[in-house]
Amino acid sequence: MSAHPTQQQVEARLVRIRREAEAGGYQLSSDTDFVTMLVEGLLVNEQRYGYPSCPCRIATGVAKDDLDIVCPCDYRDADLSEYESCYCALYVSESVARGIKKARSIPERRPPPEQRQAEPEIPAAPNAAALAYPVWRCRVCGYLCARDEPPDACPICKAKKERFERFM
Repeated sequence: MSAHPTQQQVEARLVRIRREAEAGGYQLSSDTDFVTMLVEGLLVNEQRYGYPSCPCRIATGVAKDDLDIVCPCDYRDADLSEYESCYCALYVSESVARGIKKARSIPERRPPPEQRQAEPEIPAAPNAAALAYPVWRCRVCGYLCARDEPPDACPICKAKKERFERFM
């Protein structure tokens, strides 16, 4: 890949993002130039770090430390619910996408680095001993599966294996 993504790479990623957003019931910003700029940033970050971290946040360059900001980030749904757009405004509510409302600045939801270092401890469910397999949750869409290892890709949103966390 060259230093700057090609128009063909940008268009291909944009088609994929639009298709995945539509399949998941999400809306993208209607500002085509802005969306194209964000997609270029995702591709630059993917070239730089090996993963498409949000271009509106500072990535560490360590994939396991930045899984929460790989697009779509872990904060997207909460931001959409509360502010009608995600942090970078790629994903927006229907009213923002239709121009009824404007996307606005929203506060950073991502915890500071010292709070992100420790993996949260998930309490065992009362009947966890009865489960034959661990339960894995997709951090992108919430899909749950019970198996020894998470799937290579989420069957719902296509997020990679690294985006799963042990749920139970």
